[in-house]
Amino acid sequence: ELRVCVRRMEEDEEDYGFEYSDEEEDEEEEVMIENQYYVSKSYIDSDVPRALASFEEVLKMETEKGEWGFKALKQIVKLLFRTSQFDLVLKRYKEMLTYIQSAVTRNYSEKSINSILEFISNTQNMVLLQQFYETTLDALTEAKNERLWFKTNLKLGKLLFDIEDYIRLNKVIKELHKACQNVDGSADLKKGTQLLEVYALEIQMYTATKNTKKLRALYEKALQVKSAIPHPLIMGIIRECGGKMLMGDLEFERAKTDFYEAFKCYDEAGNSRRIQCLKYLVLANMLARSEINPFDSPEAKSYVGHPEIVAMTNLVNAYTQKDVKDFESILEKQRDSIMKDPFIAAHIQQLLASFRTQVLLKLIQPYTRIGLDFISKQLNIPLLELEELLVTLILDKKIIGSIDQVEKRLILGNQQVQSSTEFYQSMNEWVNRVSSLKSSVEAVSLRL
Repeated sequence: ELRVCVRRMEEDEEDYGFEYSDEEEDEEEEVMIENQYYVSKSYIDSDVPRALASFEEVLKMETEKGEWGFKALKQIVKLLFRTSQFDLVLKRYKEMLTYIQSAVTRNYSEKSINSILEFISNTQNMVLLQQFYETTLDALTEAKNERLWFKTNLKLGKLLFDIEDYIRLNKVIKELHKACQNVDGSADLKKGTQLLEVYALEIQMYTATKNTKKLRALYEKALQVKSAIPHPLIMGIIRECGGKMLMGDLEFERAKTDFYEAFKCYDEAGNSRRIQCLKYLVLANMLARSEINPFDSPEAKSYVGHPEIVAMTNLVNAYTQKDVKDFESILEKQRDSIMKDPFIAAHIQQLLASFRTQVLLKLIQPYTRIGLDFISKQLNIPLLELEELLVTLILDKKIIGSIDQVEKRLILGNQQVQSSTEFYQSMNEWVNRVSSLKSSVEAVSLRL
């Protein structure tokens, strides 16, 4: 009986077995690969060569492409980029992209690719960055991942814009437009948000290339898109470019509105362009001859003391008080701060002329006669420049009066004095007669 019991015990032990199923073996293998990955990760900050070698072991341990191999390659790409091994980084990135169709989920692959593209986006090596984008686009086209393809193509477009490669950028924009269309070529209303992103990029290109005709048409079209919930940064770009266009058209009131909207959008997005747009708002406000202080709005008030805004704040104060000397002094002392922006620099002379005109019109109001020397000192401009300004204002009928060139006075009202305006008009008539006579003589000469 004892022997039978022992035998049964031995049989039971065999049944409980020390045999492993395939699933258990796979689990053990998975755990070993996972451990190897995390061990490798622990070397990243202390020993890069060792980390690279260790991640390579993860790849060798996998019998087929899997999640841990994908993760290992992602770390290898980042480490190679960090150590400037650019000859290898693109090769390993291409290898990583072969995993996205089978080894990892769609969401995780998108997150990882975005992570790497963001990681390398600060490089000054634009050629490498461009290769990364194009390699990614090829892989995403093959994987039929339209959403990430669109985002990556947008990033490529922004890169081409930054390096001013407008020919290739135009091709990318056309591809992006196709992605926002129905089969019949009409705009897909369900993709309004994406369409606005394309419009923003295209508007920037037309602004940079000064293609005002196309810019105006596209700007109006962008404002008509209602089926979208765009990121405030996108609307900030559209509004800023629109404001610059309107400034060129001398539509300062509309430009002021656009710059204000752009400022609010950038502020909401936490983008640094809000400071520049606030400067543009101040500029447009003064050119529009508005008496409203732009810093009175709740959104702008908190930026009054900002170091980059102080110069513009001082300009507004001098403008409000109609103090020409202080205005010009601020422009001179704060030249670097104000004039470093090409857009502002391009409008400063126009602003100065507009400001002097306002001061001049206010200055002469109580008078019927006023000396040019006195006006010249008040406006802080040479006498000749003052005469040119007065003639322009008289011809534009902003001043009803004339210039007494003998007494060097401005005569206001309908008093009859031989004026420089009449002189210029007489000279113009004389020039026209001489031109007509010249044409007649040339005609006779040809007949002879």
